[in-house]
Amino acid sequence: MRPEIEEYHYDWLMGNTLKASAILPLGTKKETELAYRYVPYYKNVVKSFIDAGDPGVQTLVMLAKYYENILTAKARGKKIAATTFCNSPVILYAMDIVPVTFEILTAVGAMVWKRGMFDYMDFCCEVGMPETSCSSQRGALGAVLAGLCEQIDMIICDTPGVCDTNANAFAFASAYMDKPFFQLNYPSSIGDNRSQQYHIDDYKEMIKFAEQHSGNKLDYDRLAQVLAEVDKQDAMIADLEDMLMLKPTPVPPLFNLALYAGRFCFSGHPQYTTLLESMVASAKQNAEAGISGLKNREEKLRVFMCYIDHYTVDVNFYNYLEERGIVHVGSILTRNFRDNTPYAKEMPGSTYGVDTSTPEAMLDTIAQMNARLPMVRSIRGPYDKKGMWLEESLVCAKMYQADCLIYNGTPGCRNTWGMVKPFARDIEKHGYPCHIMYDDAFDDRVESWEATRERLDEFFKIRGLL
Repeated sequence: MRPEIEEYHYDWLMGNTLKASAILPLGTKKETELAYRYVPYYKNVVKSFIDAGDPGVQTLVMLAKYYENILTAKARGKKIAATTFCNSPVILYAMDIVPVTFEILTAVGAMVWKRGMFDYMDFCCEVGMPETSCSSQRGALGAVLAGLCEQIDMIICDTPGVCDTNANAFAFASAYMDKPFFQLNYPSSIGDNRSQQYHIDDYKEMIKFAEQHSGNKLDYDRLAQVLAEVDKQDAMIADLEDMLMLKPTPVPPLFNLALYAGRFCFSGHPQYTTLLESMVASAKQNAEAGISGLKNREEKLRVFMCYIDHYTVDVNFYNYLEERGIVHVGSILTRNFRDNTPYAKEMPGSTYGVDTSTPEAMLDTIAQMNARLPMVRSIRGPYDKKGMWLEESLVCAKMYQADCLIYNGTPGCRNTWGMVKPFARDIEKHGYPCHIMYDDAFDDRVESWEATRERLDEFFKIRGLL
C-alpha cells in the first residue's frame, strides 16, 4: 500500500466525506453550485444524488449516519461486528451491536473516490488473499486489515449460496485479525419444514455467539420493535415495486441503489424508513402526473439486471441509463421476497412474513428473512432448478416488462461465471436479449468505464433495442 494512503484513517476520511456531502444541499441552490468547485474529486457523485431531489439527499444522510455509527461506536460503549450484505443487520440492531457491511462500504468508496478502492483491494492480496477473491469485500476489508478503520470486535457472516469467495473473505479476516468468527449456514433448499427448523436452530447459535462477545442479551421487546419497523419498510418497498411495473415507471434508476443499500445498512432502523418515505412520495408524485422517473421523462427501454449493478466512480452506470432513456427495473439485490410482493406470488414457497407474536416466531421471521437475501436465495445450486436464478430472473423480467437482461458481477463471482453462458442462452430462448458485462462492478482496472459503456452501446444497437 502506498505510504500516503496509510496516512489517513479510512473510516474517518469516508465518514467526513459523506457528512460534508449530506450537508452540501442545505444552503441555497447557488451556494450548493459554488461549493462543487471545492470538491472536484467527488462532485459528480454528490451532484447526481442532490439532483435526484430529497430521496438522493436522504441517501447521502443515511450513508453519513452509517459511518457516524461506526466512528462513535467505541465512545458509546458498543461492539462492532463485521458482516456481509447477505446477512440482515436486523438482529444486530436489536442487540445494540454496530454492523460494518464490507460490500456496501466498498461500493460507496468506489463510487465516491476518483482513485477508487484499488490500494485497499491490493493490500488484501499483499497479505495473502487471492486476486480472484471478490473485490466487493477486498475494498473495505483492505482498509480494515491495514489497521486504518475502527477496530472490529467480531465477525458474523453466512454462506451466501455457494459464493465461496464471500465466505472465505470473512474467514480470512477472522484468522488474520484473530477475531471471534461465526458463520451461519444454509441448506440447499428453503421453505420446507426441515430447512426452516435448520435455519432457526443455526440462528439461535449465532445469537448465543453475539451475546457472548458483545455482552448484550437479546431483548425480545426490542426485537419486536425492530421487526415492526421492518414490516413498515417492507410495505413501502412493495409500493416501490408496484410502481416499477408501471409504464412509464415513475421510479428513477438511482432509487434501486438507494433501496437495497438502505436495506443492507439499516433494515429495521428508522433511518431507512425515512429514506423509503421520501422515495415513495417522489415516485407517487411522478406516477400521479403520469411521467417517467427519468430526468428527460422519455422511457425508451426497460432493463432487468439479473445479478448486480456497476459501482465505479461518479455513479457512471446510473447516469448512463438516464442519458440513454433506459429504465432500471431492479436486480436480484432489489427484490426481498416478502409475502406482499406480486413477483413472489409467482414462486410459491419463496417468501417470508413478519410475525412478532412470540420469541420463537420472531426468530423464525429473521431466519427466513435472511434465507431470502441475495445469493442465499438465488444462487444455491443449479441455476435452472425450481426457485433458483433462472426462474427468478424470468418471473421478474416478465412482471416488470423488461426488454432485455444484463449480467454484471466481479471476477470473484465464480459460482455465476460457471453457469452464466448457459443461463444467458436459456434467457434468450424465452425471447429476452441478454448481455454479459466483462468488467468488475467495483474495480475499473479490469475494464475501464469507457470500454464498458462502449460494449453496452454496441449491445443495444446490434440487438435493435436503441
